[in-house]
Amino acid sequence: MDRLIDDRLRLTRRDALATVTIASPPMNLFDGRMLDAWREVVDDLSETPPRGLLVRAEGRVVSAGVDVSLFKGLGVSGARRLWSDQIQMITTLERLPCPTVFAAHGLTLTAAFEIALACDLLVATPSATFGLVERVVGITPSMGGGQRLSLRAGESRAKELIMTGDTYDAETLHRWGVVTAVLDEESFADEAEAYARRLAEAPPGHTRRPRRSCAPPGRAACRSLTPACPSSPRNCSRPGTPSAPSTPSSSTDRDTGWSSPANRPRSLL
Repeated sequence: MDRLIDDRLRLTRRDALATVTIASPPMNLFDGRMLDAWREVVDDLSETPPRGLLVRAEGRVVSAGVDVSLFKGLGVSGARRLWSDQIQMITTLERLPCPTVFAAHGLTLTAAFEIALACDLLVATPSATFGLVERVVGITPSMGGGQRLSLRAGESRAKELIMTGDTYDAETLHRWGVVTAVLDEESFADEAEAYARRLAEAPPGHTRRPRRSCAPPGRAACRSLTPACPSSPRNCSRPGTPSAPSTPSSSTDRDTGWSSPANRPRSLL
């Protein structure tokens, strides 16, 4: 069964496996419509859980991140609503009662990377690259990406990714424990689906018990922290202890932390 959530996000159910496909080329940006579609598809999956889930994308890139026009005119109350909705969505995704696999074949930035980190397993091609590059607009990851990255790669690696805003290849993140497996470039789509389907077709108890028992104790603390305090690098080490909120300087926009309008980047996160 295919369900077109939006013309940029598609949900397919084939036997035990459900597949969510990001399909908004050329950059698969996370704009308002894409975020709304994600909330709808995750609600659908939560109401009728599959035995397994694969998240993938069409086009040259997985996603170039968030369309920064989403933040135009966004004040404190608007930002609070926006991130509250996204935190609820990604927490619901993480709590689905089935194994979840994210397949990355190219550039995977910000929101897409945070969704990947909320999945159980992340498979990628050798040419895939990843980044939490929010620093280009003066913010930090706000959907729990820093905390989840810290659980996979450790405190210092999580801080490095956020503070530098650099991108990292799949092989590097595989060595760090972020990427689960690096698959062949040419047969990636088929291999990723076979990988996810193998988990979906396993006895339910066989996958559910490890999902609960292997989750580190810090995950619950990460969930409780994220709504109150986004993924500042300061929060990668002690997920149960919120740090003081940052205060924009007088030379920055009070609501977004950006410098003057002329300096606000028009590029993507």
